[in-house]
Amino acid sequence: MSHAIPSGAGRPKWFKSSYSNGAGGECVECDVSGRGALVRDSKKAGDHVVSIGSGAWRSFIRAVQEGSHG
Repeated sequence: MSHAIPSGAGRPKWFKSSYSNGAGGECVECDVSGRGALVRDSKKAGDHVVSIGSGAWRSFIRAVQEGSHG
C-alpha cells in the first residue's frame, strides 16, 4: 500500500489494495494525501466514501505494519 497522501487538487487518484484479487472478494480503494485518506468499496465506487484525517490514517498504517489488533 502506498503511503503517499490526496493532493486535494482535482479528482481522487484511487488505487486498489494490494490484497484485492479481482475474484469478487473484499476490495478497497484509497486516495491518500497530506490531509489524510479517502477510502471506498471498489465494487460500489459510486457509493459512500470514508474520509480519514492524517493522524488517524498514520496510526492505522502503523498498527497494520506492527500487527496490532486493537
